[in-house]
Amino acid sequence: MRPFQDDKDLVLVFSAQSQINREEMVYLLDSFQKALDKREARSARRRLTVLPTNAADFSSNDFLSLSSSSLLRSRFLHNLNASYCPSSNPSPSLGSGGSRLLDGNSAYAEELEKFIARFHDAPSGLLFNSGFDANVGVFSCLPQPGDIIVYDELIHASVHEGMRLSRAKKKIQFAHNSVSDLERVIQEIINDGSTSLQHEYNVFIAVETLYSMDGDIAPLEQITPLLQKYFPERNAYLIVDEAHATGVFGPNGAGVVQELGVEDQIFIRTHTFGKSLASQGAIVLCDPLTKEYLINYARTLIYTTAMSKPSLIAIRSAYELLAEGQTQLFQSNLQNNISYFQSRCDEMGHRIESSVLHIESNPRSPIFSFRAKLPRELARFCQEHGLIVRPIMAPTVPLGKERVRVCLHAGNTRQEMDKLLDTIEKWAAQQYHLVAKL
Repeated sequence: MRPFQDDKDLVLVFSAQSQINREEMVYLLDSFQKALDKREARSARRRLTVLPTNAADFSSNDFLSLSSSSLLRSRFLHNLNASYCPSSNPSPSLGSGGSRLLDGNSAYAEELEKFIARFHDAPSGLLFNSGFDANVGVFSCLPQPGDIIVYDELIHASVHEGMRLSRAKKKIQFAHNSVSDLERVIQEIINDGSTSLQHEYNVFIAVETLYSMDGDIAPLEQITPLLQKYFPERNAYLIVDEAHATGVFGPNGAGVVQELGVEDQIFIRTHTFGKSLASQGAIVLCDPLTKEYLINYARTLIYTTAMSKPSLIAIRSAYELLAEGQTQLFQSNLQNNISYFQSRCDEMGHRIESSVLHIESNPRSPIFSFRAKLPRELARFCQEHGLIVRPIMAPTVPLGKERVRVCLHAGNTRQEMDKLLDTIEKWAAQQYHLVAKL
């Protein structure tokens, strides 16, 4: 190969390479477009949308309505101003500056972990940037080679992602919230020799306390005795995701685990801050040794920039309100709204043809499922009437179980709830008449 004679040769080489790169890019983008077109054809393509801010919210996870609360806003601004006092020396920074293992850790973050752990009656806690990061970190690194993960079939996608990266020997699902099916799986594990009572293998059981799509609650009071029965040597570990239950259930919104008083029977609890607490991030509650192991092996903690100081202050502000009992009125309003909405749904259910619309709910849950054959059309009809609801489609929920998901909030008025149900009933009546004409 002759050497380059002058700059013209170099320009020709780069020009040819650029043409190849453009052709490769066209091929890549074309494959992207084909994949999106396939989703479009199945009515499964996702899009970012912005709905009017003056519409009634029946979609977000802001269950306590703290996002728009002057109470939380005032506490946050007070704590923010206190942390950024002009006379402080040195002046505190806004950003964390790096991962927690490098320059992103702070005394404020460590004290916040202790404060939240005390609130939840836990030995220790470790902050993550999101609930997704927390679950991926936990399930990707804690199960050791040869261990087994048993999980509820409706467990969150983040747990599936963590399991995919884990070294566990087996991942076995059980029927949603079915204690009898969980017992069947445990018996099969023991009988086929995949685990032993001598700690040769560990079994991790993964559940959520409040399921985000169906709105039902895990039967922890039946699951914990099951583990004591079959694993007397305690080589089975229950991992509980309290993401949607945080702020809604338990003493001062501490969650379902503390409501039942089974803290000492849970290996790990994950609480998130981006729903009822109007902030962001998550905490993994665990024993100190497990925390140290996560610090050393959880890649979603090690290789990411830590949360900023204002984010930590927002989390602290929300937890202060919980601990002081200042959110009890919000929690009471939410439960009153749930009771009212449930009674209205029961009444409406007698008037609606079940083949057109079917309502699923739990008496204590803020999440309601309106199962319809045309959930996109129902959601669009509600949005056109100033009501924010979203269609939930496969693969987020199993195929054939698509629905419109309704989330109640402490700030929803009875007028708004009546309007939503009247609008849904009107749409259902129209659909029934259309079907009857066919």
